[in-house]
Amino acid sequence: MNISFSKLNRTFLLTALFSALVSPSLPAAEFEPKPDDAYFAKFEPKKAPAPAGLLLQPGDRLAIIGDSITEQKMYSRIIETYLTVCVPDLKISTRQFGWSGETAEGFLHRMTNDCLRFQPTMATLCYGMNDHCYGPYTEPHGQWYSNNYSAVASSLKASGARVVLGSPGCVGKVPPWAPDISVPVEVLNLNLCRLRDMDIEIAAQEKINFADVFWPMFTAGFTAHQKYGADYAVSGKDGVHPDWAGHVVMAYAFLKAMGLDGDLGTFMVDLRSGKATASSDHTVDSFTNNTLTVTSSRYPFCATGPLDKDNSIRSGMTLVPFNTELNRLKLIVKGGTAENYAVTWGDETHDYSAVQLATGVNLAEDFTVNPFSAAFAKVDAAVADKQKYETRQIKELFHGPEGKADADATAALTEKTRQPLANAIVTAFVPVTHTIRIQPK
Repeated sequence: MNISFSKLNRTFLLTALFSALVSPSLPAAEFEPKPDDAYFAKFEPKKAPAPAGLLLQPGDRLAIIGDSITEQKMYSRIIETYLTVCVPDLKISTRQFGWSGETAEGFLHRMTNDCLRFQPTMATLCYGMNDHCYGPYTEPHGQWYSNNYSAVASSLKASGARVVLGSPGCVGKVPPWAPDISVPVEVLNLNLCRLRDMDIEIAAQEKINFADVFWPMFTAGFTAHQKYGADYAVSGKDGVHPDWAGHVVMAYAFLKAMGLDGDLGTFMVDLRSGKATASSDHTVDSFTNNTLTVTSSRYPFCATGPLDKDNSIRSGMTLVPFNTELNRLKLIVKGGTAENYAVTWGDETHDYSAVQLATGVNLAEDFTVNPFSAAFAKVDAAVADKQKYETRQIKELFHGPEGKADADATAALTEKTRQPLANAIVTAFVPVTHTIRIQPK
């Protein structure tokens, strides 16, 4: 063919201009930042909106809604325990409504019977994993998902609830129940990322908060492999159901979307004057001989476990800024004459420079086992017991012969069993008196 360069060039420019008009590319600022690695090459997730202020209100009744990942009662347990001990002034009551294998459409059908009867004032949603059908993205499926997820959010809003709409997480490998196990895992994650971007649009349309679960989990999985090895599975050993580390990432996403700021208190010590103060929910009992005694009615979130295992909450906290952004219990020490100090809190001692202490150190992050750990464990165990019953209450009783015969009577009867479990959480949450010893080295 004898085509002149100028004609070919004009054709190229016209084609490029038409493409730009039809499919304008988003500026870089409208995408999430990503590591410079081929693993992320095909992913361009939209920039997630930041929450504007605290969404929670005192006395909220929170419904945690989702599929089998929610029914694992792990991120839901982290959230409920956190709200109970870290922001006790809000007095939030919580229920989890996880249902294995569920899609947004599935919850839409059971919402009134199972959830709205309890009149939630707040709700978190986490769907998309089953909705993506473990295959490539298709427009009809995407529209089906969007329509149903929008309907769920709209119905909750109409009932009077404020909503945090969560994206699906990511997959670590193609699960054995996928229709075609030869599909690359990247294809599944591109599908889930597409649904995540659609969720941002739904949240904007419904004027509700958005919780980005997918991107933090996807990037955390990459980081974890680099830090802890290829066997570390943020998305779980089956590729879909996370262990504790992955659930920490999920809880982080939802707690941040609720607008929580993570300031759990500050202890201020002046060694020169011999005086000490504490922020609200913490009362200074005494400060003598460089030893501060405090009674606290607000706890830090206490997490134990190895740093390099995916079944460890503490390990999950290294993959997202959980402690920095949600779990800050600070000690600030000024007026010292030594260069370095040993700080003992409970049975652990850590060394800090005077400069570090003057700036402030995060006790919640540095002291793995601390004076709150035992009390925290009792509250967390009570939360676990209650959430375990909530699964039975909804799945076995509401949807069993009793519920089908008389839904209202079944709800009233099962609440008589659930209420003592909820009361046990309140009983377990007691003030903790503790000491901090600050010795020059």
